[in-house]
Amino acid sequence: MQLPALEELQALDAAHHFHPFTHHREMHAAGTHLILSGEGCWLIGEDGRRLFDGLAGLWCVNVGYGRREIADAVHRQMLTLPYYCSFFNTTTEPAIRLAKRLADLAPARLNHTLFCNSGSEANESALKVIRAWNRLKGRSAKRKILTRQFAYHGVTLAATSMTGLPACTDPFDLPLPDFLHVPAPHPYTANSPLDPQAYGEWCLAETRRIIEREGPETIAAFFAEPVQGAGGVIVPPPGYLVGLRNLCREHDILFVADEVITAFGRLGDWFASNLWELDPDLLCIAKGVTSGYLPLGGTLISDEIANDLMDGGPFAHGFTYSGHPTACAAALANLDLLESEQLIPRTRDQTGPAFQRHLQALADHPAVGEVRGTGLIGALELVPPGGRTALKPGALLGVRAAGLIRAEGAIVRGIRDLIAMAPPLTATTEELDFLFACVRKGLDALHAAGS
Repeated sequence: MQLPALEELQALDAAHHFHPFTHHREMHAAGTHLILSGEGCWLIGEDGRRLFDGLAGLWCVNVGYGRREIADAVHRQMLTLPYYCSFFNTTTEPAIRLAKRLADLAPARLNHTLFCNSGSEANESALKVIRAWNRLKGRSAKRKILTRQFAYHGVTLAATSMTGLPACTDPFDLPLPDFLHVPAPHPYTANSPLDPQAYGEWCLAETRRIIEREGPETIAAFFAEPVQGAGGVIVPPPGYLVGLRNLCREHDILFVADEVITAFGRLGDWFASNLWELDPDLLCIAKGVTSGYLPLGGTLISDEIANDLMDGGPFAHGFTYSGHPTACAAALANLDLLESEQLIPRTRDQTGPAFQRHLQALADHPAVGEVRGTGLIGALELVPPGGRTALKPGALLGVRAAGLIRAEGAIVRGIRDLIAMAPPLTATTEELDFLFACVRKGLDALHAAGS
């Protein structure tokens, strides 16, 4: 992009565009980055350089950029019927066919989908479904919601209240009452001497203690990401998720799987809930359902809950764009690509293991304190030259490292003192080699620069 056009766009951005999750003064002082185009796993930045997208947009572009199959499906649907709602006892063919497709792919009891526009709305919808169902069952006292430290469930008032990240809750004086956070299986940040499995067992014991303290008769549901994404790619230790699910069953607490990041192949299965046999009562999706080509989310609901709500009279929740036919057409074409190109078994058997080998190869890098990952998602905890004991509050090594890695030609996400990666499922082993070569060079530069 020519400099005058770039400067004009950056000035207009500074004057009119309020960004999400951004320190605006810092961003505009340096100048906003622009992405001009994308093809496959690659983006073109404002300076014309190719950048490998090591985060698949924002954990979502599973089939890569520039997929004509999705664009053509969207074009056809827009010419046929660009929009109609699912109110007034009416809906559209793409919404029906996508609901059926999801029922075929999802864990066995989840045969009904309430559509929305995002992961935040999917979690918000799940909360209202749960409240409505408990009211029908005469259990309105079950209002409390359990989630975990380092959880991320979205940005509405309620979804933020479920989020266990102070950077998200404190600026808005959240959480609201009746939202409780239990420990996450993350011994590294807790500075625990326990190994991951033993720490997971401690977390389960502490969760049991909190349930019994609050009274299970007051707790409606537990929301859990199978792998906690934005909180730092926290992978559950063996036995933890199954133990958590059993704890919910034991105390008559609904279990909600937030699979906004983990669904649609990133871990080598259509749904992470299948990998751990979680059998959730509700399951929330977004991101990978359309590979980010259009906004779409959904709350998958178990037969028991859905049938009770349908028998209970009018259901007073939904959105103008629930089941938007063009977004549903994009999703159907996206699911076709995931299936026809065998991207999920490919992730399970080939690129996922290659990605994890690359991650583990960085475990002994002097700038790395811990490696975490599974499938095509991973994180590196970073430390300064003096090691973890020399790490200072507010160092933000992850943000610094992400900038250095971008200078080498790849985009990763900096979170606190870690970097997170989740490339498109279409990435080749050679492209993964390039990604991790950029990561290693960036970490070398970070370590050489000192703390």
